[in-house]
Amino acid sequence: MTTRPSPMESADDGLRVVVVGATGNVGTSVVQACADSPAVGSVLGIARRVPRWRPAKTAWAAADIEPDGPDLVPLFAGADAVIHLAWKFQPTHHPVQTWSTNVLGSVRVFEAVAAAGVPALIHASSVGAYSPGPKDRAVDESWPTHGWPQAAYTREKAYLERVLDAFEQSHPGLRVVRMRPAFLFKRTAASEQRRIFAGRLLPGRLVRPGLIPAVPELAGLTFQALHTDDAAAAYLSAASRPVRGPFNLAAEPPLDARVLAGILRARPLSVPTAPVRAALAAAWRLHLVPASPDLFDAVLRLPLMDSSRAREELDWRPAHTAVEAVEEFLAGLRDGAGMPTAPLAA
Repeated sequence: MTTRPSPMESADDGLRVVVVGATGNVGTSVVQACADSPAVGSVLGIARRVPRWRPAKTAWAAADIEPDGPDLVPLFAGADAVIHLAWKFQPTHHPVQTWSTNVLGSVRVFEAVAAAGVPALIHASSVGAYSPGPKDRAVDESWPTHGWPQAAYTREKAYLERVLDAFEQSHPGLRVVRMRPAFLFKRTAASEQRRIFAGRLLPGRLVRPGLIPAVPELAGLTFQALHTDDAAAAYLSAASRPVRGPFNLAAEPPLDARVLAGILRARPLSVPTAPVRAALAAAWRLHLVPASPDLFDAVLRLPLMDSSRAREELDWRPAHTAVEAVEEFLAGLRDGAGMPTAPLAA
C-alpha cells in the first residue's frame, strides 16, 4: 500500500505527521511546510492516488477514507498528529456521494485517530461551517456553526462540527484542533479550482487585468481569502503547539466587488442578485457549470472572521494579503498552472 517504508517506523527526531488528503490544494502546501520544518521528522501523505511529487522526509500511502476503504489505524499508528484535509467537492448533483466521503469518511478518520492512540487531530473545517453572519464586522470562533443548510458543502462542514463536539467529549485526552480558513488560493491550485467551481465556461486566458470590463456588485458579496501556504503555516503551528479548539484563518483585506474590480482593472457594476442566481442555477441544471447555486447563496451569507486567536496562540501572521493570494491564483489560471498530483494536474 505504501510506496516506501512508512516514516512512522523510522523517524527518531521531530514530529511524525500524517496528512490525510495530501495531494490537493491544502494538502500539498501542508506537506511542503512539514517537509521544510526542522520540527518535523517525517511525513506520511495519504491520498487515493500516489503522486510523482517527492518532497523531503515524505513517504506516501494510497488509501481511500470512504466507508468501504482500508483500515486506517495501521497508517496512523505512531503518529504525533494527524492532519485531516480530505474532501470531495463534486459531484454537486449527487450529494449522497459527497456525504459518503466527506462525512462518513471523516468519521472513519476520527475514529481511527482515537484507535491508533494519536495524541492530536487537526481537522480542516471552514468558514463555510458558520451560520449566516455580518459583513460589517468580524466574528470570533464562538459564532454558531450551523452552516447554510441548502448547500452540501456548508451542510457537511457544519455536521462535522457536531460530530467533533461529541468526539471531544468521548476522548478528552485527545487534542482536537478545528481550522476554519477563508477561501484558499495559490497559483498551482488554479487548474483544480477551475475544474471544481467554474468548469469549461471560464476561459482562463481571458481572466487578466483590463480584459473584463466590469465586476458584478451583488448584495452580500464580501468574503475573505487566504494564500494556501499561509494556511499551511497555521496547520503546522497547530501540530507543534499544545493548542486545541477552533481557529479562524483569514488575510486582509476583505474582498468585495470594488477590490476585485481593482485587481482586474475593471469597474464595479451594481446588479440585482436574483437574475445572476437564476442564470447560475440554469447553467448548473444543464451541467454547464459544476458549482451549485446553493453554494452561491451560502457565500453571500458567510460572516467575516476575526483571526486574533490564531495570531495570539499560533503566533501566526499571513505572509500574503488576500489581494496577493487572488492575484497569484488568477495568474495561475491564465497559465494553466498545476502540480504533479492527480487533483492539481494542469
